[in-house]
Amino acid sequence: MLGPQCCENPPSLSPSCGAGSVQEIGGLKSYVIGSQDSKVAILLIADAFGYEAPNLRKLADKVAASGFLVVVPDFYYGDPYDPDRHGFEPHSWMNAHPTEKGCEDAKAVVSALKSKGVFAVGAAGFCWGGMTVVKLAKFDCIKAAVVLHPGPITEEEINEVKCPIALLGAETDQYTSPEHLKHLGEILSTKTIDSYVKIFPGVAHGWTTRYKDDDEFAVKSAQESHSDMLNWFTKHI
Repeated sequence: MLGPQCCENPPSLSPSCGAGSVQEIGGLKSYVIGSQDSKVAILLIADAFGYEAPNLRKLADKVAASGFLVVVPDFYYGDPYDPDRHGFEPHSWMNAHPTEKGCEDAKAVVSALKSKGVFAVGAAGFCWGGMTVVKLAKFDCIKAAVVLHPGPITEEEINEVKCPIALLGAETDQYTSPEHLKHLGEILSTKTIDSYVKIFPGVAHGWTTRYKDDDEFAVKSAQESHSDMLNWFTKHI
């Protein structure tokens, strides 16, 4: 599901942005930053605009500076959401990139990391990526999850989550309202896993990675969400 909020303030994609490098992991091209000897990795799953978004890579660099190996795979196989591309059709794009496939690809990346000596993996996802992370969290392959302004998440999916999970939402969100996130949080509170729900005031869906650099409030709110994400992983991995 994609709508206007998913596409606001689209990033100018750049294959060369960031301090890391592009490697193949689990069959996917991935932006990688951090010590290759790290035993703890964080998987970042992008929104529809993909792994070449500068703000996402900037976040990956920040998380890596805290000691994690960070991997940002290209789950769209070189086909990010691009409404300006000739012949682009949003519905066809969504059908070509279901979150179920994203989850299977993520499991392959996690498996590849563990084969290289990583013993613990956390995953964070944005919009499409948040929906994918919730699906991934029902398996035993990750230690912790963070979901940021996700697309639609069901009660059934939340009931299947097996690892500590944080849900970070926007006050204004057409896809997953604050009320729905709080309801999901109530469901999580009945489980034995640690969980956390936070609604950020004054921001809309997409605020964590598609903020405008000249908007001081937007930047501050995004940075706060990034710090919450990092603290969650530091606590649980």
